[in-house]
Amino acid sequence: LQTRLQAGQGYGNTLSCVLTVYRNESVAGFFKGMSFPLASIAVYSSVVFGVFSNTQRLLSQLRHGDPSRTPALVDVALASIVAGFVSVGIGTPVDLVKIRLQMQTQPYIEAKVKLKPTVPGFPVYRGPIHCFRTVLQKEGVAGIYRGAGAMLLRDVPGYCLYFIPYTFFCGWITPDECISPNPFSIWLAGGVAGAISWATATPMDVVKSRLQADGVYLNKYKGTLDCISQSYQNEGLKVFFRGITVNTVRGFPVSSAMFLGYELSLKAMKRDQTETKP
Repeated sequence: LQTRLQAGQGYGNTLSCVLTVYRNESVAGFFKGMSFPLASIAVYSSVVFGVFSNTQRLLSQLRHGDPSRTPALVDVALASIVAGFVSVGIGTPVDLVKIRLQMQTQPYIEAKVKLKPTVPGFPVYRGPIHCFRTVLQKEGVAGIYRGAGAMLLRDVPGYCLYFIPYTFFCGWITPDECISPNPFSIWLAGGVAGAISWATATPMDVVKSRLQADGVYLNKYKGTLDCISQSYQNEGLKVFFRGITVNTVRGFPVSSAMFLGYELSLKAMKRDQTETKP
């Protein structure tokens, strides 16, 4: 829904988009492009959270001589920025493949006639691997990383507004007598942080989606600034808030689960390390 609302035409509001996708593509339309992100989400999340956590520890070691010390707000911000940069390197190709597959208006059908992939309505890609290989062959590495600039402008501030609110809300909800936050505090703080982050990241998310969808059938945008300019001239300021409801609603449960898994994993690993020490 997010991609269709941001980069597609004629979908209107969220409810209209849901009905249009279901009417034209049935339930399968809601799962287009899912396999590649699903296969890579574990690696992506572990790298981003690992970079964030280890950067915090490094900064605490350099500034205070104690890597286990609770990081200051500036350390959280710097670790968030580093995580944002790393996320772009991993996430851009994954998002590109997902969006290219989602922006095909019909599933690939084997046929004896030769399809004309430049004509809208005809599928270009047979699946995620074929999509990745086709883009790499036709557009090179630059094509795989199309939209990386917009993603950088989305993820660097986006991760700051992800980890900083989480740290703040988690500390605020957790009672003073508790050494560490309980699972409910982690779940709630993670959900609020995710909703805030995705809501504020929506304008650049729209630009990124449009840049990465561009090229399925034609090339409309020359770059990030050109995409912003054309989108504003043609559709006004409201275009940059397309999909904000979907982003915000989705951000809460996804981030809740992400932070809960992250914190519980850290606790489990620390407990194992303590038990194995002589």
